[in-house]
Amino acid sequence: MRDEMAEREAAELLRTRQRPRRPSGWGLLQALWYLTFYEAIVTEGHLRRRALEFIFIRFSAWQFAGCDRLWAGLVTTLCASVRRHFGALPLSVFHVLGSRPRFASGFSQREWALKRGTCLKLGAALCALAAGAAVLLVALLVPGMAESGALKALGGAMASLSGSGLALGAFSILKNVVVSEKRKIERLTNSERFAAQLGFMSKVRAEVEALVSFLAFMEVFERRRLRVVLEITSLDLCYPEKAAGVLNAMNTLLSDANTPFIFILAVDPSVLVPCLEQTGCLKGLADNGYLYLNRTVSLPFSIPEMGARSRLRFLDAAIQTREDLMYRIIARNVEQRRRRPPHQGSGSTDRDGAAVRRIHEAFRCLHDGSDPLSRYVPSSGAHVRRIVNTIPITLRLLLHRGHAVAPRAAAAWVVLADRWPCRLSWALQCAEDARQSRREPGPEERSLWSVFAEHAAELSALRQALRNALGLDGDPELFQSFLQRDFPFTERDARILLAVTVNLDHSIRHKMGILRGLDRLR
Repeated sequence: MRDEMAEREAAELLRTRQRPRRPSGWGLLQALWYLTFYEAIVTEGHLRRRALEFIFIRFSAWQFAGCDRLWAGLVTTLCASVRRHFGALPLSVFHVLGSRPRFASGFSQREWALKRGTCLKLGAALCALAAGAAVLLVALLVPGMAESGALKALGGAMASLSGSGLALGAFSILKNVVVSEKRKIERLTNSERFAAQLGFMSKVRAEVEALVSFLAFMEVFERRRLRVVLEITSLDLCYPEKAAGVLNAMNTLLSDANTPFIFILAVDPSVLVPCLEQTGCLKGLADNGYLYLNRTVSLPFSIPEMGARSRLRFLDAAIQTREDLMYRIIARNVEQRRRRPPHQGSGSTDRDGAAVRRIHEAFRCLHDGSDPLSRYVPSSGAHVRRIVNTIPITLRLLLHRGHAVAPRAAAAWVVLADRWPCRLSWALQCAEDARQSRREPGPEERSLWSVFAEHAAELSALRQALRNALGLDGDPELFQSFLQRDFPFTERDARILLAVTVNLDHSIRHKMGILRGLDRLR
């Protein structure tokens, strides 16, 4: 979008030889002059302008999830961001003296019309103030006039009336500078009579309409189109009613055909749709959340799944953050070695160095496109960060316990626990139950895949009770190829690695044990 802005501005400069104006420096004085004394006119030439500026606003719904009205947070963020972009003074002057631009009649190219009413009122007030001040000065300074009370009263009245009108206008502008639109809406929402306050939405709507009118005025002043782009994120982390309120606020802001707003709604539909279906906002839509989203979103864009190269690039970016930490550890150990007397041991430093080498080796296996492990790196950024953060902990725990597990195997186990927590937990629980039911300890050389395949029918029978846990798993076919062909972990490997596994929710396995016990009782 920024590239589009730059291209359009360059093309418009070649076409018209006019650069866009900005409300800063000398341009601020120009903007205040036009806001006070001129009315903007939307001409045919203005409509043909291709220069465009996007005003980007980021709205994280999670930051406002604690407030009673999440949609009010959206509106206040919009108002505060526009005020910050243009400055408080131009917006305040527009609230007091400005008006929405009108469309030109015919093909006139005149973009500014003098406000004759405003000029007459201001001129009359200044003339009255000057005349009142002159009368007062004559009454006070001219000999023989000092005893004239009527002349003093007339001059004082003229000066006070005209001066009070000018002071009232200045006070209104100063009030709008101090009390922002965001503060006004927050004051309305904090009112004790909020729930029963009549006309609350109309007041919020009036503030938004004033903002839209101001943006239309600034379009004519800056000689380019203005679009406010709101990026809404984390909506799928909020309560259903609050998420529905934000979508309703979006529809309200977009109800005007000429609205300058563009909403980028970044959500996971598989999470948001059930939230919408739990609220009462779908009346008349057969309680279909997908239908509601289709009517709300005018340009759907589903992010495609990452390719192998993109996954490795994203993994490399995540690893860099861990390498910074490891380099700090190495530098600290070198500094400690320099300060330590020669007779002291260096066992801790050697362990840290060994752990760093193993972590690097594990990350190289993840990043190597020729290694089968790289095929199983997830495309989700959150899952990649979890894997990258978990591998160093797992390897350090293995080193601390003295287990000789290869770094590649440890990294594969972390990926397995992250991508298929439910199926892995089921295989581990079945292996544990089989081991506990043996009268004598037996060999633990069976592969985890054979254990899972043997009890897969039982898992299928419990799929309703484990529906949410099964929803955490990735592709079942990839799970089979992972355990059966690429990484055939045995029961013995699982017992060693389970003791250092930190990214597997053990409550899932505990629930499976209870369900298996109840099933045997039946």
